[in-house]
Amino acid sequence: MLTSSDLKQVSIFACLDDGNLEWLSQHTADLRLEAGEYLIHEGEPTAFFVVMEGTTEVLKDVMGRCIQVSKHQRGDFFGELAILMATAAPASVRAKTSCSLARLDAQHLQELIRRSPKCSAVILQTLNERVQLVQNYMLNLPSSRVRVAGSRFDAECREVRTFLSMNRIPYEWVDSDPSAHVEGAETEGTCSGLAVILDESVCVSSPPTVRKVADALGFRTAPSRGTYDVVIIGGGPAGLAAAVYGASEGLAVLLVERNAPGGQAGTSSRIENYLGFPNGISGEDLSQRAFRQAIKFGAEVVLTRAVQEVITQPNGLYRIGLDGGETVETKTVILATGVAWRKLDADGVDRFIGRGVLYGAARAEAPTVAGKHVFIIGGGNSAGQAALFFSSYANSVTILVRGEHLGSSMSRYLIDQIDLVPNVRVETETHVCSADGRDSLNTIETRKRGESTMRRLADALFVMIGADAATDWLPSQLQRENGYVCTGREVSDRLGWGADRAPFLLETSMPGFFCVGDVRNNSIKRVSSGVGEGSMAIAFVHQYLSLAAETLP
Repeated sequence: MLTSSDLKQVSIFACLDDGNLEWLSQHTADLRLEAGEYLIHEGEPTAFFVVMEGTTEVLKDVMGRCIQVSKHQRGDFFGELAILMATAAPASVRAKTSCSLARLDAQHLQELIRRSPKCSAVILQTLNERVQLVQNYMLNLPSSRVRVAGSRFDAECREVRTFLSMNRIPYEWVDSDPSAHVEGAETEGTCSGLAVILDESVCVSSPPTVRKVADALGFRTAPSRGTYDVVIIGGGPAGLAAAVYGASEGLAVLLVERNAPGGQAGTSSRIENYLGFPNGISGEDLSQRAFRQAIKFGAEVVLTRAVQEVITQPNGLYRIGLDGGETVETKTVILATGVAWRKLDADGVDRFIGRGVLYGAARAEAPTVAGKHVFIIGGGNSAGQAALFFSSYANSVTILVRGEHLGSSMSRYLIDQIDLVPNVRVETETHVCSADGRDSLNTIETRKRGESTMRRLADALFVMIGADAATDWLPSQLQRENGYVCTGREVSDRLGWGADRAPFLLETSMPGFFCVGDVRNNSIKRVSSGVGEGSMAIAFVHQYLSLAAETLP
């Protein structure tokens, strides 16, 4: 416990009289941290702290990398900005050395300000100085740290832009396609194909790939160890939830994601029916919060890597083979790969994939549709969210739906919002017959039930007509139904379930191998249900590990 004498030794409290010092000592906690231990994580609620001994460092997540922006030493205080401006912690704070800190809760800081005008003046002056520093920092930030030069029709360029966008990394894109006529494109005229430039110097080796960009930005792209308690395959909502709960409960967790955290949900412009966000939240924001949370608890998240094989070992472990030849072993597996968009069966469509025809609707595509005529095929929530997002950029957005109305497949709140947007049109009982153009998509032919075919100008066609599970690469003993993985009571004995117990609720026909999210047979295709299944799977992992403790190495 800190005494009045202890508190009087630091400058901020030196102005207090004996009565206020005694009051303060009764409401101040004495915290001790070892070097490397976190006090606050960015985005969390905070308190008011005064460094009594030692040094802390202030860390900021800047474009995917954690950097030290300042430090606090004996007598320094912090936390007043977040408390008095009613915000979360703007940065993380970690002990650089062994530290002793005085901690005052928000209500007690406000009481201290009321009790002592002198102490109040010091705190408010420092608050104003810090607000000014933040403003100057934001004004002096470079407009873009990453520059991408490449054609909007280049698949690798699109993947790089999508990766940067989904990971909240600001970038400038110059469309090098000759037909784009983008101002400033001549500055990259010497680059053939795709170029990715970091900090004004070319640092991504040619040809650039998403993995090379991720490496250059400091993302983890390879496992750091050989064995894990659980390997999670897929980084959508279900996979991220499993990573958060698994790591927070002390498991050695590896999550492998082919692209960027969030999966298909990460491309949603706004999710308005997710619990706890009455004003909605973008898929990117939700995914990045979950990603940072998983990292905070110690999960290892490897991006831009694909799992190519899962092999059962004689010792009961699973061997996970990654693209590039690396392998790791794990006691359990959680499959959370989601689903892939279903292909559109229409003449000419395959010819224009990536050149006007796209599956799904990443937010990174916004600059490519500015002022253009956009068509979206699909009647689900993803199609509705994409239409609302692109309506702020495109000249017109037309949703084509095979059914009689949207009500059977889209949430009511989205339908109501679409009705209010003047440049979004919904055409029911309509399908696409063909696509045509020269070097890129130029027109489509559509047909409404009972009417003749109509040719229409189309600059972009986003296909969102449902999805299928891509599970052909998984072991043959994994029981499936139309590609979707069976779990729990659906698991049949015919494939050799060898355990002397019934499968756990989310366990597949392979003991210790669990499946969650959209790829699971008969799952509910919602973000919230995926998150729930991911967290539930960790409970079953613990039960499995407890039962197998004597047999697993």
